[in-house]
Amino acid sequence: MTEAPPLPHGPLAGVRVLDLSRVLAGPWATQMLADLGAEVIKIERPGTGDDTRAWGPPFTTRTDGTPGDAAYFLCANRGKKSVTLDIAQPEGADIARRLAETCDVVVENFKTGGLKKYGLDYPGLSAINPRLVYCSITGFGQDGPYAGRAGYDYMIQAMGGLMSVTGQADGSPGAEPMKVGVAVADLFTGMYASNAILAALLHARTTGEGQHIDLALFDVQAAMLANQATNWFVSGVAPGRMGNAHPNLAPYQPFACTDGRVVIAVGNDGQFRALCGALGVPDLATDARFGTNALRVAMRHELTDRLTALTRRFSMHDLMAALEGAGVPCGPVNTVDQVFAEPQAVARGLVVEQTRADLDGAVRTVASPMRLSRTPVSAKSPPPALGQDTRAVLTVLGEDIDALNARGIV
Repeated sequence: MTEAPPLPHGPLAGVRVLDLSRVLAGPWATQMLADLGAEVIKIERPGTGDDTRAWGPPFTTRTDGTPGDAAYFLCANRGKKSVTLDIAQPEGADIARRLAETCDVVVENFKTGGLKKYGLDYPGLSAINPRLVYCSITGFGQDGPYAGRAGYDYMIQAMGGLMSVTGQADGSPGAEPMKVGVAVADLFTGMYASNAILAALLHARTTGEGQHIDLALFDVQAAMLANQATNWFVSGVAPGRMGNAHPNLAPYQPFACTDGRVVIAVGNDGQFRALCGALGVPDLATDARFGTNALRVAMRHELTDRLTALTRRFSMHDLMAALEGAGVPCGPVNTVDQVFAEPQAVARGLVVEQTRADLDGAVRTVASPMRLSRTPVSAKSPPPALGQDTRAVLTVLGEDIDALNARGIV
């Protein structure tokens, strides 16, 4: 059976999103919606815009040679329209309310209750648009003793337990709780938010009834503890830092070679036997101390020393060739530039190149990993210049943009 060709629009074509968020968690969610075909209208402060436009270096370069937007801004704002609007002014808040009346989704990450005074909270907007899906992203949620606190990724990684299981073990060189190299609490919150929004949109299309989505970075980080949390639930022992070792599997970590490190990821006893054969020590697989995963976990330090003495004889290329030939999962510890030079990355088109009239050279962002055969995602436009769509979007509402600009509202 021949599969139908892809459609020229994404699965969310016709969905309109009012994006009142900034920095990362909210923009990450709305960028996913934009990639899936939604029209996303990003509201930004006149003159300054999203905080991350200034979170550099590095910065892009404008055609006149001056610094442009920071790279940080580019990572989470592809495919959106930028409208500058001062919602702190009554007329600006009124325009935002009228925009929300035309939208299917609102995403915001103000402090709990922060939009109520502008009439832009869920009760205010749902009264004029009952089908509205309204997503609030905060540090700690809409209720509970911490609801009023600000929340930032770094502190949430700490409070949410992630740093307690990340970093070298106590007694090792450089041992201390360690954050992850990207803002994973923000990013995972954005992903949970987009999933919840899609579920709520499906409900709204079926019933005509919108709803309020309450997403908290703290809740998300707790959820992302995954097996580490259930390890504690089952054992009663709080897990700690183990460096690059895995709490439930061995061997499952980087191993040194002559020119770098290769991660070996053994997930079962058969793969361990294949590993031993590839390294030329088949008898190691029958050693009573290492015969099962549970035994290998208990004896991980001795096993790691034995394996490291063997892998140090190989170059990365030769080790991976031997392991891949034996069916043992493995991969190099790449730097960021090496990631995008991988033949697989090139074949899969993981870099999106676009142009923006005010910037010199191409704007490069990481492609969406979502592959839909019938309604593919599309990076339809680069991250926008500040306010580039203000006139086009607000004129449709009948606004006099020049008069609004003169009063500092846009």
